[in-house]
Amino acid sequence: MIKDLPGVFSRVRSALMRRGQSREDADDLVHDAWIKLASFSLTQPVEQPEAFLMRAALNLSIDAHRAQAVRGEQVSPDDVVIIDGRPNVDDVVLARERLDRLSECLARMNETTRKIYLAHKVDGVSYAELAKQFGMTRSGVEWHISKAVMLTASHMEGWYP
Repeated sequence: MIKDLPGVFSRVRSALMRRGQSREDADDLVHDAWIKLASFSLTQPVEQPEAFLMRAALNLSIDAHRAQAVRGEQVSPDDVVIIDGRPNVDDVVLARERLDRLSECLARMNETTRKIYLAHKVDGVSYAELAKQFGMTRSGVEWHISKAVMLTASHMEGWYP
């Protein structure tokens, strides 16, 4: 069919590489074009097999480029890096220690201060709503929250990394 098959393959591969294909992709496209040529030649005679091979490879290259533009770049499973989003053991242990330390601090507060502080910081209850709920002035709520903040800061000082 083709007299100088390695030379023809080399010329087609070079033409594909000049159009931006990598060597590996160009080899794959030449192989696919060769299969098209062999399949076509089973049913019809091919007068210029080298030209057929070149045109088939270039058309396959265009098709691959269009498909990539639509689907995006294909990634090999070997190129994928899986990032574990879970915290490492040290971070988990440190977080538990912080939580234990904070729990100790909250346990040391009087009940009213603790309830007001947690209602504001955790539940987002406003000072005005807390004042109404606990039957005190807004400045009384501010005093309890500032007391809780000071107790928490002093208890966590020097320990928090």
